[in-house]
Parts: sequence; C-alpha cells; structure tokens
Amino acid sequence: MAIEIERKFLLLDETWREQADAGNTMRQGYFAGPEASKRLASIRIRVDNEHAFLNIKSYELGISRQEYEYPIDRHDAEKMLETLCERPLVEKTRYKVVVGNHTWEIDVFAGKNEGLIVAEIELQDENESFHKPAWLGEEVSDDPRYYNVCLIQHPYKDW
Repeated sequence: MAIEIERKFLLLDETWREQADAGNTMRQGYFAGPEASKRLASIRIRVDNEHAFLNIKSYELGISRQEYEYPIDRHDAEKMLETLCERPLVEKTRYKVVVGNHTWEIDVFAGKNEGLIVAEIELQDENESFHKPAWLGEEVSDDPRYYNVCLIQHPYKDW
C-alpha cells in the first residue's frame, strides 16, 4: 500500500522565493463523488507543464493517507478535466525549495483560490524531524479547508 506522509504549513513571508525553482503550472480536477461526509477517497486528474496523472487519495484527516498515482495520456487527461471534473478546477503553480535533506513544495494558487499559498513537505515517517525554515508559518495539516479537494466546494476567495 502506498502511504503519503505530508505536512502542510502557511507561510510568513515571500523569502522562500529566493531559493525556489522556476515553478510548474498545474491544473487539477476532481471527479464527482458521494457527499463529502460519505466520501472514502478523492480521485483527481492533474496536468502540469509536461505530464498528466490520475491520483487516488484516501479521504481522511491527518498527515498519513493512502495515495496512488498513475501517469496517463495527456490528451485523455485534458478531455476528463474539460468534461468529467467538478468545477472550479484547482489552478496553481508549484515551486520546489530544497532545505537540508528535504524538498518543500510551495503551491501558489490561482483562479478562485488566488491568494492562498501553502508549503508542503513529504516525510518517510510521521515522527521524522525536519528543518523549519524562517519563512514557515502555522501548520494546517489537520485543517480540511486546505485540502485541494475541499477547495472546489469552498474556494479560498469565499473564506
């Protein structure tokens, strides 16, 4: 079983940009499913600058969740985003920042979630230690509002 251990944080300032790569623009959409209170997993399509993926992630709070990701044909992915996914799509640019032995992914959201910026770090173990850069703010790993799947029904601009 594939397990993702990920922690999410808000940012205190923009100084992370000094170390960031050029960024990768992404669009992702989620397939309609049962009402959120009964949902067992999120199923999404993601298209970035070069690739397309089908992703299935267990729908539960916490830093550890099941996650499965498979590359798919880009044309098929674009068609599914256009015709099968809930609206609004999640639009963002993902930047990578290496700090010590870890790579932080900084998501700068656009569209209906413009203004939201979240830093994520993937870990090998829930208790793994990591360096917290000075630009790192409050942890929001357990707040479902920051899950990408939740940003469809409750976009950041409406908070």
